Amino acid sequence: MAAIGRFNSLQIVKHTGFGLYLDGGPDGEILLPNRYVPKNIPTEVDDWLNVFIYLDSEDKLIATTEKPKVQVGEFASLKVVEINRIGLFLDWGLPKDLLLPHSEEKRPLNEGDYCVVHVYLDKHTRRITATARLDRYLDKTPARYKVGEAVDLLVVEPTDLGHKAIINGKHWGLIHKNEAFKFLRGGIREKGYIKEIRPDGKISLSLQPVGSEAADALQALILQKLQENQGSLPVSDKTAADEIARLFGVSKGNFKKAIGGLYKQGRIIIFPDRIERA
Repeated sequence: MAAIGRFNSLQIVKHTGFGLYLDGGPDGEILLPNRYVPKNIPTEVDDWLNVFIYLDSEDKLIATTEKPKVQVGEFASLKVVEINRIGLFLDWGLPKDLLLPHSEEKRPLNEGDYCVVHVYLDKHTRRITATARLDRYLDKTPARYKVGEAVDLLVVEPTDLGHKAIINGKHWGLIHKNEAFKFLRGGIREKGYIKEIRPDGKISLSLQPVGSEAADALQALILQKLQENQGSLPVSDKTAADEIARLFGVSKGNFKKAIGGLYKQGRIIIFPDRIERA
């Protein structure tokens, strides 16, 4: 059976004037229209193609070689392109827009807004559907992360404490305000790091490496940039946080700790407007 809403490797069973038919198993033959037939790989009978399966406007299975922005079982930030009595329709990169039913909204949305959604297959209709109610799809498995581990983050929304983010498509985490040294908004994907796993299971995140190795690496980077710039850099503990983030990709707090450590080691001199190699 073809997995609806996912990429499948299916075998070509016949050619027609309007496309190829692929073996969908119990679902029967599935059409790949001519406009999606690849030109650079073999497409003879019995050859295999990697195709995405979804329902067309008549709710019939159809194949495409186009890549959607999200597959069933995944999370993504998508744009609202139309709203009617049935629900909201999202641009997910395919000709038929993705339905977000009104019952699956978490907050009111307008055309042009972006929304982080989970994509699932409706058990009754077999239609690919989106939901903004994410909690039921997260934290279902134990979090087995290690402090300092690099993870993929999808930022979802701001809170009073910082920004909620989805970790590796599986768990909730929080980027606290003091860790958000760069601009964040819902839908942004970032590389992050596990900062702390609390006794209650909640996970704190960092946008920069954590631990002693990360501190050593930052100090090494500062010394490298000093060497590349004749022993002087126009930054100090007075420099604006956004400039520190642009130059070093870290928060101002971590930068100040790093140059403070180098100063104590006697390796740099700190001036109000610059640092210099000692």
